[in-house]
Amino acid sequence: MTARDPVPTQAPPSLRNSYERWLALQQGIGDALDPYGITTTVLHAQQTWLQHPRELAAAMSQFSREYANLMQHLTKRALGMPSPDVVPVNPDDNRFADPVWTDMPVWDITKEWYLMCTHWLQDTLFDTPGLDEAERSRGAFWIRKWLNAIAPTNFFFGNPVAMRKFMESNGDSLLRGLQNFMQDMRDGDISMTDKRPFKVGVNLATTPGAVVFRNHLIELIQYTPTTDQVHAVPIVIAPPWINKFYILDLNDKKSLVKHLVGQGYTVFMISWKNPGADMSGLTFDDYITDGIAKAVEVSRAISKSGKVNAVGYCLGGTALAIYMAWLAKRFDKPEDMPVQSWTLFTTLTDFSRPGDVEVFIDKAGLTAIERNIDQKGYLDGKEMATTFRLLRSNSLIWHYWVHNYLYGETPPAFDVLFWNMDTTRMPGTMHKYYLREFYLHNKLIQPDALTIAGEKIDLSAIKVPLYSVGAEEDHIAPWRQTFTLSKLVSGESIYTLSTSGHILGIVNPPVNPPKRSYWSGSPTAGETPDDWQARQGKVAGSWWEHWLAWLAPQSGEKTAPPAMGNRNYKRLAAAPGSFVLEK
Repeated sequence: MTARDPVPTQAPPSLRNSYERWLALQQGIGDALDPYGITTTVLHAQQTWLQHPRELAAAMSQFSREYANLMQHLTKRALGMPSPDVVPVNPDDNRFADPVWTDMPVWDITKEWYLMCTHWLQDTLFDTPGLDEAERSRGAFWIRKWLNAIAPTNFFFGNPVAMRKFMESNGDSLLRGLQNFMQDMRDGDISMTDKRPFKVGVNLATTPGAVVFRNHLIELIQYTPTTDQVHAVPIVIAPPWINKFYILDLNDKKSLVKHLVGQGYTVFMISWKNPGADMSGLTFDDYITDGIAKAVEVSRAISKSGKVNAVGYCLGGTALAIYMAWLAKRFDKPEDMPVQSWTLFTTLTDFSRPGDVEVFIDKAGLTAIERNIDQKGYLDGKEMATTFRLLRSNSLIWHYWVHNYLYGETPPAFDVLFWNMDTTRMPGTMHKYYLREFYLHNKLIQPDALTIAGEKIDLSAIKVPLYSVGAEEDHIAPWRQTFTLSKLVSGESIYTLSTSGHILGIVNPPVNPPKRSYWSGSPTAGETPDDWQARQGKVAGSWWEHWLAWLAPQSGEKTAPPAMGNRNYKRLAAAPGSFVLEK
């Protein structure tokens, strides 16, 4: 009988009760010390290999052959003879880019030994017989993170570049690194950029406008028109509340907001409140009714337009999809709805395969997250940022660890990374609901499985035209998952796939020569994402222009710009408002 087996039913009640208490204690200790099942998965893999001696012998033989090849390589290098790498470095792996890792035998051998062991361990875990897919993915993810952490480049005496910089600077590089480390300890995060040059409202989020509405959850910003005529139908943007809205208004060259205003659109932007413990009771319903619905109502009143073109980004897009399904239950005909068209940027509605983040999403993992939330009333933004950085730990954690602390360098100033580190908090009730109902149970994609603000949500009931954008390299909202909604809705739908990732695939202004490309077209019934992509032609340039060509016919005739606010919704403050400045 293993520790997980139930006690036999014929056992005395006292023994059965004791055993059940032991199981509960064991489960509690496991949840506290290893909530994501890392140790359990690795031990299970070891046990499974021992139960398959033939497969284990084959794996060990493979290791022996690779070890023999490495020893041959070592011998040649030690004798000063040329020898090609036994395990070539991945072209995207910058850890071993310095020539010293090839030119000096001792560092070449260190590199090759690490890479050989890394590849063998990852391959062996992934090939474990009988491991289910969830456990296989979880084990592969965590062993990859552990192997990344113990890379020789992350340690001073294992990094020849760090030691060289130390000698060249007479020790100043390591002193600066210590100073950087102490500053990051005070800030509670590893710096990815030099924050000093940036200030929100000064050189970020500078498009002129005014806050025209404020409640407990949002400030609504109306942007000042720059053209004599504007489209009659305004644009209302719902950004994610995981971060702040100004990713869409970084600076003059990158601002989607400024670009839209310059093209003759009246633009309204939601700026979400950064909640504290006193707002822990906020629900997802509140974000729909007091957030998006209220923003649409105010925008219609100020612009004197019966409809708006709604835009949602990431989590803001998920909320917009819910709002659209909520409206579909309240209006029989699309022409009666207050939304003329809707656009989604890198938005998940199907959470069945959400990418690497799914390793955190099981019952034990969510229990640990909820326990953390309950202690404070919210999930701290830095904790969420750390989770996303773990998904790309080499480039988003260890790169900065090496350069900031071992090399003593100050990271370069980069506005996108400044925004990325300007985190927000997630209110407890809302976020627990979001993780369980969306990520764990994937109820949003199921008709009538969720009830939001009194209405059962069915995404397939939405008939309003949809333009949806995914990003080819997105690891937060994988594009093949964002594609699902385009086939599910009942109305016209266009799907556009941009090159690059979750942020730079969207912050993608037109430039000459073009930096990026895109594919765009309407999905057909039964078509897979890859089949759809193969059917489209790749277009060099920014999808912004393609989107605006689609949006213009949805936006009405040109007319004089509306006033900034009105009698009921007065100008309260200059853009970017006060909510975006809250820490």
